[in-house]
Amino acid sequence: MGQAICKENSMITMSRRRFLKRVSQIAVTGALVSPGRRTCLGSQAGLEAAGALPIVDTHQHLWDLSRIRLTWLRPPLDRSFTPKDYEQASAGLNIVQAVYMEVAVPVDQRQREAEYVLDLCRRGDTVTRAAVLAGSPADDDFMEYAAQYRDNPYVKGFRGSLPVKRMSDEQVIRNLRRLGELGLRFDINVPPSALAEAAQVVDRCPDTRFVLDHCGNADPVAFFPTGRTPPRPAQHPAEQWKRDIARLGAQSNIICKISGIVSRVPETPLPAEDLAPIVNHCLDAFGPDRVVFASDWPVCLRGMSLRDWVQRLQAVVAARPETARRKLFHDNAVRFYGLDAGNNQSG
Repeated sequence: MGQAICKENSMITMSRRRFLKRVSQIAVTGALVSPGRRTCLGSQAGLEAAGALPIVDTHQHLWDLSRIRLTWLRPPLDRSFTPKDYEQASAGLNIVQAVYMEVAVPVDQRQREAEYVLDLCRRGDTVTRAAVLAGSPADDDFMEYAAQYRDNPYVKGFRGSLPVKRMSDEQVIRNLRRLGELGLRFDINVPPSALAEAAQVVDRCPDTRFVLDHCGNADPVAFFPTGRTPPRPAQHPAEQWKRDIARLGAQSNIICKISGIVSRVPETPLPAEDLAPIVNHCLDAFGPDRVVFASDWPVCLRGMSLRDWVQRLQAVVAARPETARRKLFHDNAVRFYGLDAGNNQSG
């Protein structure tokens, strides 16, 4: 692929030294995104930069349709996605570990899903080293189910349906508090309209560690500049999402997964500058120590490949300090999930 060339009007007034410095930054990172400026993506250079940084993928989906059935699959996801497929999709990206994320199997197949992924973790012949299993704190038997995994080193937490109308139920709050007592985490995956209620839940369970999935499911269309024709109406107001994310980010017992946004607009693959407002707001709201990279593969294929998503995110964060980028892509995940930093396997 050819090298992309980006000419910015601001370069006209740059001194020679600043110009050369900027060119060297683009050569190293493959891209540079600053507020109010257009992205310059050098595809090969960007991929090389991504490969140089070890990555922990905190949101990896896998499914084998010969083992489980999934009722929600639609093209291009209506087939099996195996560890071998993931290995091929992530080749060259230096993904050294991955955390499996439950795939919304029917309740009667949760045990089968758990057995499959935990066997995968035990074998250790792929990058999948830990798992977040299916389970909803709104279910009567949630704690009985969760407790069986309290001493399993591979199980890091749970994710399951959390109806907005039940988020403040005493049973839900009680179960989430008990989950924290077991040292397990809970992933919150709700629409932007429910983020305020999610913040209340997090506040009421201060000793439980939470994960906000997919940047709070923000819609990139909501952040399109005035005058640009969107492919469809925005799914939520941008300012309300920003306020709710800021509120969640102010709570120390929740981290944010930088993920999911590329599949929100399947009509067209979004360039880095369309993703930057969401990513940057989350990074600033949660701070450098409470954000983690997540691929959401293969669901990300609704919008773009895993490789393209990594490149775009690298572009958005290229101007941030190297320590912050390393925390985002690797260090925070190792710490938060209690992964073995010496157990890295390049994928």
